[in-house]
Amino acid sequence: MGKITGFLEIERNDRKYLPVAERIKNFDEFVVPLTEKEVRDQAARCMNCGVPYCHGTGSVAPGTPGCPVNNQIPDWNDLVYNGNWEEASRNLHSTNNFPEFTGRICPAPCEASCTLNIDDAPVTIKSIECTIVDRAWNNGWLVPEVAAKKTGKKVAIVGSGPAGLACAQQLARAGHEVHVFEKFAKAGGLMRYGIPDFKMEKHYIDRRVAQMEGEGVVFHYGKAVGGNSTGAIDPKELLKSFDAIALTGGAEAPRDLPISGRDLDGVHFAMDFLPQQNRRVGNEPLGGVKEILAGGKDVVVIGGGDTGSDCIGTSIRQGAKSVTQLEIMAAPPEHENKAMTWPNWPLKMRTSSSQAEGAKREYAVLTQKFSGVDGKVAKLHCVHVDEKFQPVAGTEFELKAELVLLAMGFVHPVHEGLLKTLGVDLDQRGNVRASTNDYQTSIPKVFSSGDMRRGQSLVVWAIREGRQCANSIDRYLMGSSTLPR
Repeated sequence: MGKITGFLEIERNDRKYLPVAERIKNFDEFVVPLTEKEVRDQAARCMNCGVPYCHGTGSVAPGTPGCPVNNQIPDWNDLVYNGNWEEASRNLHSTNNFPEFTGRICPAPCEASCTLNIDDAPVTIKSIECTIVDRAWNNGWLVPEVAAKKTGKKVAIVGSGPAGLACAQQLARAGHEVHVFEKFAKAGGLMRYGIPDFKMEKHYIDRRVAQMEGEGVVFHYGKAVGGNSTGAIDPKELLKSFDAIALTGGAEAPRDLPISGRDLDGVHFAMDFLPQQNRRVGNEPLGGVKEILAGGKDVVVIGGGDTGSDCIGTSIRQGAKSVTQLEIMAAPPEHENKAMTWPNWPLKMRTSSSQAEGAKREYAVLTQKFSGVDGKVAKLHCVHVDEKFQPVAGTEFELKAELVLLAMGFVHPVHEGLLKTLGVDLDQRGNVRASTNDYQTSIPKVFSSGDMRRGQSLVVWAIREGRQCANSIDRYLMGSSTLPR
């Protein structure tokens, strides 16, 4: 413990944002880093608790306290306080392959479970984590870790999101020949083609991919596995060519809103809208699809989660006339009851950086139908609902909308193509059936991890599952494994 009285003497001070008027002019990141002294002071606030819930419980159940990858947070807080940044980086990377991702886009369940959060002033864990890894890159401490000995085993990873990347990197470091198959032009999954650049610029992904290529990982881009697209790979051919396969795609089937007027022009899934802007920023072609833009339009976003917030920030930067976000749930309380919720993730009112940029938020709202003019959406017909989501008579209202973005989450992975061709068993929610004991599917030598296995979740859970899946594959191939779980 670096400074025994740090939490008593030093106030919480987190990273700030650039002013709204400045940051909405572009798609650049807008978080203002703390100085080295400020970060070390914040690390000094760590109490080195007897039971540090920030570590994570080791449970696989969502909603449990702390960090899903079990970051050793008090340890690297102490190292940062004492100025031992290189050792802090080694410690951080011992549990997390990509802390620059989680340090930017993780909601930080570790901070919710921090003991100081009982007083609403947790340690700035996420900011410290991000500073450690950024400093490590800037100092050249993160280089390819090439395996000393090759095993002669070949593994195919299908999907290059955080689960696939973590699984691939771990297996390459264990000495296996690893091939990653990605249907899009670049690696990253939803981190690249979903999360806006203003939340995480994509050069961070490119830098990790270059490190992994230095470790021997081979990336195959534009290579869909399964399906009827041009150049698609038959998954059964992978079964013949590789000693093991990891299915690490996402939960890409979106939740729809099948109501009257759904087929009107201007009503789109969020994931038809967001990747287009990612590709514009990355100077990638849109691929011949119809362009969806919010500029000059009244935009309504249906769904109150992170994807909805991403639609808000993107719409505002594109020049939307107005943005309204609808949520079917009632407005959460401003503050949680700490005695009831801590150290678990609490339900409370949160305002994202995008929501703070000028969106109007409406709670307990059900959209009953869309109406339009000349085949184009013009209005939403809505009603407020009670706690059982039943319409409340007399609360009907209309909203003007020229663009409606459906951001209500994802139900399961896409079944057509890869999963149906392989014939893997699915669970009752439509995800690939595989336990966290070994991540093995119902097909011999085929494994699965990340959102394709667990359903829509966080980047940090995907990294955890990718790492654990790598351990299982290594044990399957070699009989034992030195890779961490």
